[in-house]
Amino acid sequence: MIITTIAGNLGKDAVYKSTQDGTPLCTFSVGASIGYGDKKQTIWFDVTKWGKGSDKLAGMLFKGTKVTVSGELSTREYEGKTYLRIRADHVALQGGRNGDAPKQTGSATGDNSGFGGGGFGGDDLDDLCPFVSPNPALERRVF
Repeated sequence: MIITTIAGNLGKDAVYKSTQDGTPLCTFSVGASIGYGDKKQTIWFDVTKWGKGSDKLAGMLFKGTKVTVSGELSTREYEGKTYLRIRADHVALQGGRNGDAPKQTGSATGDNSGFGGGGFGGDDLDDLCPFVSPNPALERRVF
């Protein structure tokens, strides 16, 4: 198992789903830039956050949101291409879209049932909501 931490921006709005047995999950993609100048490139990660708090997390993650994600790194092959995936056990909001300075920085964790019961535990999202956005344009999307 490889545990990794990445920081980047969401490529599209997060999606909240639940499995047939009712397990909640939130999926989103994060683009992390490496290099600089002409050699700068973006690596995309498909992220899944399982468990409690996924619905609230999905309500806070929109295209362009800056996040830091920690979790188990894996790959999947599809039509000859390799895709990077992270099964997140920790997601931290780093501020608004497009470089807006945050008034608060928060994190969201769940029960980590996919990580052998270890991890951070609890539902820290209740401590974050509601929060005030420094950008009035974002307030319509804030809980």
